[in-house]
Amino acid sequence: MSGMTTTGAPVPSLSIGEVAERTGLSVHALRFYEREGLLVGPVQRTSGGRRRYTSFDVEWLLICVKLRESGMPLADLKHFAELVRRGPGNEADRLRLLDAHRQRVDAQIQALEECRSVIAWKVGVYAEHLARGEADGLWDPTA
Repeated sequence: MSGMTTTGAPVPSLSIGEVAERTGLSVHALRFYEREGLLVGPVQRTSGGRRRYTSFDVEWLLICVKLRESGMPLADLKHFAELVRRGPGNEADRLRLLDAHRQRVDAQIQALEECRSVIAWKVGVYAEHLARGEADGLWDPTA
């Protein structure tokens, strides 16, 4: 166990393997996140030096996973973690960082939707030609 809740009950702790399983991150990635300062709080250790995580750590890591999957640079994620660690008073800075990332994600989504539209059009062209039993009008690099 690591710590107590506000009611005085022990806070259950998780091993690095359990956290890896819950977050989809490898054990090596979890160590990297800790080393790079991407976690909000210090990772607790047992008397034997083994890492012990809380449910709060898991929740934070799940947010980090989504931010990284959506393309947030490590430097921005590190800055976001630093802001959160500092505590209240920098919420506007956090909002600016997250909003800038959201705008980048929105632009990526728009670009992907444009690509999808072209692909859907091309699928339709091929489907139409194949339904007619002819390949006339389709690009033929050997022609």
